[in-house]
Parts: sequence; structure tokens; C-alpha cells
Amino acid sequence: MGLWPIFYFRENLIEFGSTELHGMECGPVTQMNPKTQQLWQLIEPAVQALGCELWGIEDGVHSKSARLRIYIDRQPGGVTIEDCERVSRQVGALLDVSEMIDGQYHLEISSPGLDRPLYTLEQYRRFIGSRVKIRLRTLFEGRRNFDGRLTGIEGEDVVLMMGEHEYLLPLCAIDKAHIVPEFD
Repeated sequence: MGLWPIFYFRENLIEFGSTELHGMECGPVTQMNPKTQQLWQLIEPAVQALGCELWGIEDGVHSKSARLRIYIDRQPGGVTIEDCERVSRQVGALLDVSEMIDGQYHLEISSPGLDRPLYTLEQYRRFIGSRVKIRLRTLFEGRRNFDGRLTGIEGEDVVLMMGEHEYLLPLCAIDKAHIVPEFD
């Protein structure tokens, strides 16, 4: 049996462990399901060979066909339409040969944008100091949604400051997270 993720609410160094997880297994630490991990391993080398970074993958079924959205990034300068076209052709060919997706699917290639989703601990680390919204897979302290300042990473946990309270949220317990753009 795997380790259960533990949520902590810290205030004045008092820690409260969560018992609300009901058997959720947490390992290996990632927000991605096994199919998405396999897609990542297939796609990442091709994206990197085209001078881009694979930022994230979202897959889902809509009506009669699957949708696969791939986020790419490129620094400096950001992602261009030409980058998206090149990645689309290369990844589409890889997916057709690999047969990892059954039936019809819609492939979307996109920049992560200003309100970029976050998937890996390294991505969270890059955006320490930013405001983020996080939705958990299960309830913690009676809630799933958190909106606060990303203050750090501790081990495999994301550290989020909301008002006077600091939360440690295991990456594997996070369903979705994204940056909240702030303008002066």
C-alpha cells in the first residue's frame, strides 16, 4: 500500500495532519495519471528537439472523440504560431505511429499563457512568489479550492500562504493549479 498524502495547516508551528483522504495513494509524486506520464515520455524528446519545452499535457474525452491539449513553452521570446505548427506535425505523427490514443482525437498545441497551469515541482519552484489557485483532488479542512501566494517547496509539497495561514499541499493531491496574473 502506498503512502497517503498528508496536508498540513501551519500556524505558529502547530501542524494538523489530515484524515480526510480515505486511502488515496501518493507515489510516485506527480499530478499526472499513468497514461499522461507515458504520453509525456513519448512527446517530450520531440518537443525539445524542436527547441521548445513540454510544459503540460491535458487529455480528456469530449463527445465522441478524445482531446489532447499539449502546452509548450520557449524561452526567450515565448511560443510562436510556427512553434505550435511544427510541434503539432511532429507530435501528431508520433501519436499516429504509437497508437497510444484509441480512435479519433483532437490535438491542440498551445502556449501555457499568463495564467499558465502548473504540473511539476520544478514549475512551482519557478513561480515562487506568484499568486496561484489550486484545486485539490479531495477535501481538506472542508474545502478543495485554495487561492494564495506560492512561498516555496518543501520536499514534495507545495507551500501556499493564504492570509496568515501556511499550507503544505502534496503535489500528488493537487488536481489542478494555475498562476493568477497580477497587473500593476
